[in-house]
Amino acid sequence: MFFVTGTDTDSGKTLISTGLLIALKRASERLGLQWQTMGVKPIASGAAMTPAGLRNQDALQLMAASSLTLSYEQVNPICFQQAIAPHIAAQTCEVSIAPEAIVAQLDLSAMAGADVCLIEGAGGWRLPLGNGHYLSEVAQHLKTPVILVVGMKLGCLNHALLTQEAILADGLPIAGWVANRLDPQMSVFDENLASLQQMMCAPFLGCVPFLTHPSAQQVADFLDVTPLGVPQMTT
Repeated sequence: MFFVTGTDTDSGKTLISTGLLIALKRASERLGLQWQTMGVKPIASGAAMTPAGLRNQDALQLMAASSLTLSYEQVNPICFQQAIAPHIAAQTCEVSIAPEAIVAQLDLSAMAGADVCLIEGAGGWRLPLGNGHYLSEVAQHLKTPVILVVGMKLGCLNHALLTQEAILADGLPIAGWVANRLDPQMSVFDENLASLQQMMCAPFLGCVPFLTHPSAQQVADFLDVTPLGVPQMTT
């Protein structure tokens, strides 16, 4: 089980999470196994109303990349229609999103039963939940290693290092990090990437280039899941 966070709201957490799920599935097949994988989005803001209820695109993408067939509610138990800060949306809807309330709505049995479960956060590591609480407390409660997605753009060095410091200060290990190129025109990209590779303390899982029409299958081609302990995982 891993918690996926990012350096910012638009760092590409969902894209990288779906790519990781596909890469992990491929890794299991190379070992002659059929791992059961699942992606979870505990809380999401920004959803369309459908006949079945609110549906968030990030959660739907995670469902599509997972090998386990799950209900929408198992993947995304807390969903707000407005694409605004979740704690503000929760106040408007009079819904509690305290860390313990979020954990209580997760299907922990299904998550523990999967060979690989990725829990995608919302926003960055310090996403506010209101009343002095943060989404990072959910990861702390679950004691999950963290995968950090670094959105490669101007300012990413500072964002990456501050996020790394915060995760470690919260007592959680960083299982790996991914560089996700957001800006195709980013100056001295290679030099920035090299600097991060020197300064980050966790294994480097890969660099995803800027993709015009990205897909989970494409992203998986650029990811190395071996540092996540893939050879040791069993069905």
